[in-house]
Amino acid sequence: MWIQRINAGAREHGMSYSQFMGKIKANNIDLNRKVLADLAMNEPDAFKAIVDKIK
Repeated sequence: MWIQRINAGAREHGMSYSQFMGKIKANNIDLNRKVLADLAMNEPDAFKAIVDKIK
């Protein structure tokens, strides 16, 4: 379920799940999938800030 939520959030910003997770790791952002899924679902502005940082 977490992966699906992260994928949906990432796709809203033009990225696939694998691209998003790869860039998260490459930028040393230590958030687990549970937290990322929660942000994607309940805090879209915070999720967008993460996406903007890793692009």
